[in-house]
Amino acid sequence: MPKIIIKNMDHRTIVTSAVNQPVLKTLQEEYIDWMHACGGKGRCTTCKMIVSSGQAYLASPTAHEQRFIKLGLLASNERLSCQAILKKGELEITVPANSKLPHVEYSY
Repeated sequence: MPKIIIKNMDHRTIVTSAVNQPVLKTLQEEYIDWMHACGGKGRCTTCKMIVSSGQAYLASPTAHEQRFIKLGLLASNERLSCQAILKKGELEITVPANSKLPHVEYSY
């Protein structure tokens, strides 16, 4: 079963039976607020996540993500949570500083 660990939310851990769906959808199903200005359509980078480990358990970057990579708006360790499909395994992520929500408590 897929597992997501959010490092800067006190290592909050989500274990889910949902596979092959965007990380953002899994986070929303667990009532975790995550920035996503375009509604999860891959048109912006506000839902960006930093992937510390588990990149191999994500599907290949979508066309939207590839466009942002070419523009220099996504680094090799960053993905859009609305586009990144978690297939299986354990994923460790961090919320980038510029995507933190003011009403959410972060551990660093």
